[in-house]
Amino acid sequence: MAASGAGDPLGAKDGNAPFAQRIDPSRDKLTPAQVQFMRQVQLAQWQKTLPQRRTRNIVTGLGIGAVVLAIYGYTFYSVAQERFLDELEDEAKAARARALERERASGP
Repeated sequence: MAASGAGDPLGAKDGNAPFAQRIDPSRDKLTPAQVQFMRQVQLAQWQKTLPQRRTRNIVTGLGIGAVVLAIYGYTFYSVAQERFLDELEDEAKAARARALERERASGP
């Protein structure tokens, strides 16, 4: 076991480590060294989470792109179906017209 010395946090001997205190820079007067240290810590935390954030952004972008392509594809599909139904309607009209002509021809 390591000897307790300068590297041990306060109260580590009894198992109770001190908690970090939240500091409000706008309320508390901080020295320039403390402000610089806070910036270094924030930068380190930001760099630590950057790969995870980048991965999430890529996955989110791909998901949104997939939804957009699905909507785009469905739109083309539904328009193609409408044309198909229009063609069937045209054929039905032509068949009705032929049937009317037969009735007239075979009638009086």
